[in-house]
Amino acid sequence: MKYLFQSQRLGFRKWTAADTAPMAALNADPEVMEFFPSTQTKEQTLDFLKRVDQQFRDYGHCWYAVDTLADGDFIGFIGLAWNAQEGLDFTPSAEIGWRLKKAAWGKGYATEGAKRCLQYGFEELKLPEIYSFTATVNKRSEKVMQKIGMKKIGEFEHPLIAEGHVLRRHVLYQVLNNK
Repeated sequence: MKYLFQSQRLGFRKWTAADTAPMAALNADPEVMEFFPSTQTKEQTLDFLKRVDQQFRDYGHCWYAVDTLADGDFIGFIGLAWNAQEGLDFTPSAEIGWRLKKAAWGKGYATEGAKRCLQYGFEELKLPEIYSFTATVNKRSEKVMQKIGMKKIGEFEHPLIAEGHVLRRHVLYQVLNNK
């Protein structure tokens, strides 16, 4: 497999047609999607993959497909998306994020992969800053943000989530390129 870059245990690459079924399964898993308003259908996953592919063409980065180097197993995505969501005072900006299948949880992959993506974003892409955010109830992802050296800079109401919904309130983290 040809990787764009690697960490100690992970390979980061462009998406292929073979990723559609495992990504659709990941997006359909209620535990994986616990901190999203709903699971996603195969059609929504296909739309997601089209957007990711377009982002890579437009910006040179995206949510990268991630495999474990030991066995080439697809585990989900970790990467840097371009966020141009209207109604947020920190956009447009680069956003780091991750979504991994349950079998990959608890192994340090999100932290390892996110650290490597930050390094790639700052050293190769020359991004001035990178943001991350999640629902305030998603303590696992917030912990990853802290482990990779991001600092909490605020909270906000996510404009795409209904008022009163438990997932509407989000934490916002940032890390600056100090090079």
